[in-house]
Formats: sequence, C-alpha cells, structure tokens
Amino acid sequence: MALNKTVYVGPFIHCESLNQLDICTNGMIGVGEDGKIAFVSRDMKGRQLPAQEGWEHARMVYTRQYGFFFPGFIGVFGKSTLLDWLNTYTFPLESSFSDLDRAARIYNRVVARTLSHGTTTAAYYATVHVPATNLLADICMSRGQRAFVGRVCMDRLSPDYYQDESVESAIHDTQACIDHIKHIDPQFDLVTPIITPRFAPSCTDGMLAALGKLHRDTGLPCQTHISENKKEIELVKELFPNHDSYTHVYDQAGLLTPKTILAHAIHLSSEERSLIKTRQARISHCPASNTALTSGRAAVRTMLDEGMTVGLGTDVSGGYTSSMLTEAREAILVSRHVAMESGDEAKLSVEEALYLATRGGAQVVGLEDRIGGFEVGKDWDAQLIGLDGVGDTVGLDPGAGLVEIFGEETWDEKVAKWVYTGDDRNTMAVWVKGRLVHSRDSFKP
Repeated sequence: MALNKTVYVGPFIHCESLNQLDICTNGMIGVGEDGKIAFVSRDMKGRQLPAQEGWEHARMVYTRQYGFFFPGFIGVFGKSTLLDWLNTYTFPLESSFSDLDRAARIYNRVVARTLSHGTTTAAYYATVHVPATNLLADICMSRGQRAFVGRVCMDRLSPDYYQDESVESAIHDTQACIDHIKHIDPQFDLVTPIITPRFAPSCTDGMLAALGKLHRDTGLPCQTHISENKKEIELVKELFPNHDSYTHVYDQAGLLTPKTILAHAIHLSSEERSLIKTRQARISHCPASNTALTSGRAAVRTMLDEGMTVGLGTDVSGGYTSSMLTEAREAILVSRHVAMESGDEAKLSVEEALYLATRGGAQVVGLEDRIGGFEVGKDWDAQLIGLDGVGDTVGLDPGAGLVEIFGEETWDEKVAKWVYTGDDRNTMAVWVKGRLVHSRDSFKP
C-alpha cells in the first residue's frame, strides 16, 4: 500500500547518546512516501504548518497533551536454556507447532502483542518446523513488523520427537526457511532470516560447524544463547572438553562474528568478554528471564564500559513479559542488585535503559544506520506515547494506564514515570517504515 507524505507534530524524544536524551518539546518530523524521515524541525510552536515546501498537502498527525513520539523498541525474543524448563514447558509447546492452525493462532497473538507494546523490530526464535517458521515470517510480513526469523537448530539434549534428524537435515531445513523469506521479501527490507542454533549444548560439534559454514556462506546474521546459568556452563565443559570456554565453542565453529547476537551473557569471564569484543559480536541482555529463572545478574555496566555492544531481549519462554518497556525497567532494577555488591557505578539510568531498548538494539541487529533514532534518512519506526493528566474526577480510569501526570513534571520526570509505571495502554500508535501497524481505539490521527 502506497504511503502518503506525513508530518508528525508535537514533542519527540530519542536517545542522543548512552546517557543523554534529546528532548524536543515542540517539533515536526516529515516522513516521505518511502517511509523515511525527510526533515526534522524544532521549536515549531506557533508557526504555520506545514513549514516545508512541497509538504502543503501532507497528512498531519498530532500528539495529545503530555504525549510524545519515541523510537520503536528493538528486542530479541528468544528461548530459555534452563534444561528443566525446556523439557517441562518449552519443548512440549514448541513441538505442538507442527499443527499449523495452532501455530498461526499463537504467532499472530505474539506479533500483535509485541507491536502493541511498541516493538517495531523483533528477532524471533521460531521452532524446528519449516512450515511454522515460514508462517511466522509470513505473519510478520503481513502485519508489518520488522523481524529476524530463525528456525531453531538442535540435534541433541532434546526429546526424540523434537529435534533435527541429522546435521544435513538441519541445514536443508534452515535453507528452506531462508529461501522462503527470500521469496516473500527478496531484499530483506522487512523480514530477514537468521541462523539459530538454540545454544551450544543442544548442538553437536558437527551441527555448530555446519551452521558456522552456512553463516559464512550466506552472510546472514546468527543468534544463540551463551552463559545463561552456571549448570549450563558446566555442561558445556563436559560436552566440549577441548575448548577453552563457552565463547570459544562458538568462535571455533565460526559463529562468533560481527553478525552474531548472544543472549544472556551473565557469567562471562573477562577473557570471554574480550574475545566477544574482538570479534564484534553483540549481547542481548534479558533481565526479566534471568530474574524469573534465578539465572544470575548480568554485569551490563562492565560490558558497556569495556566497549561491548549491548541491547535488550525478553527470552519470553523463561520470562514473564513480551514488553520491551518492562525489560528496560527490569534492566534498571537488576543493575541495582548488581550495585548492592559491586557499587553504585553498576546502576543503569532511565536514559541508559532506553538507549539499550532503541539504539543499542539497533546496533545488536546491525541496523543502526536505519532505525533507533529520529535522524533524517532513517526509517520512521516510531511509537506515539500517550500519558494522562490527573484530573478532578474521583477514581481510576482502567483504560488510561498507571502513569499519573500532575502537570508540574519536567520532561525527564515524565519519561521516568513512563518507564517505571507505563505499559501498552500508553502506546497509542506504532509505525514501521512509515506504515501504521498498530493503534489503540482512542488514537485519532
């Protein structure tokens, strides 16, 4: 569907740097017919609109009181590596996706829910099934969500009824999913295939080596898990006795590259962190899952200080939420638990958590030139946040969310209230590449 030129009018906020928000209280952002930002104008209050030549007939979208535009969230939606959890919950659920009707119901709900929470870009772990993985790619494409979709590969430590029959069949089936996505989105403008070994213990040496070769030959990104819990690390030592560390397992298989996303990374040694940085691989911090499964507390401040690239993920099979806003909140809280032992410098600020959920995530998925902020030339991947003022009425409006704005708050305070108490009820509308992909009933463009 063709897009119209659109001017978005009102406050906009994005991360200028890791610890600095750029807050424009009165602005206009023009988005062209290609879905890219064409101009950004500041301090437009009181001026005649539109202010750009050639945009006289552009569609106008306004914020409401206390509302603002913010970049879409970017996250990795992975699967836990806790073996008891996998065997009890994850594997039985995933294996049921051989029923495509069931898979369609669940995947449609997952994509709709993540969009409703403002996630414009998601990296998904699908299942071992080719039809179900292809279905997820189709759903992301039809709903307009930018997505990385990976068929999960594993040939051991899983039930016989739910694993790859052989290394050869895993590569064949993964290639089939790659080919399908090439067919529906030849340039990977919206949906990109991603090579997905579940995690090292579930893959033999031969599987990892074959996936490393596929990663190298295709140039496609790769996602997997690393150092989520201590028992898992001991298992890696048993299964890969000739490797120096968990990280070296991936490195020697050719799966530790600038296009590699590593979820969790809680218990990495300093030598492993150095190797990951050298290979320019990226980290997806999953605080809600790590807390729910008592896996540990990732030292995000240490990774950032050492120059590693870090974003956020949900790991929804082990966590309790698909909301990236909640993950940003959890990242702040987990950092405070780290600080209880290592000192206040470990704490993450609101600004830093939002950076991880936007620009950091864009770097993790390799799209920092296209998404994550509001610069000219970037795609309009954005969400309209609505915050309600506290009126004179008695009682609560269940549709308004929990954020309470009294009117005296600074913009930094409003943003902090949104991060700490906001939810999907504050996400009024969501756009991907300029296309409206989600809106609440109360949104009136």
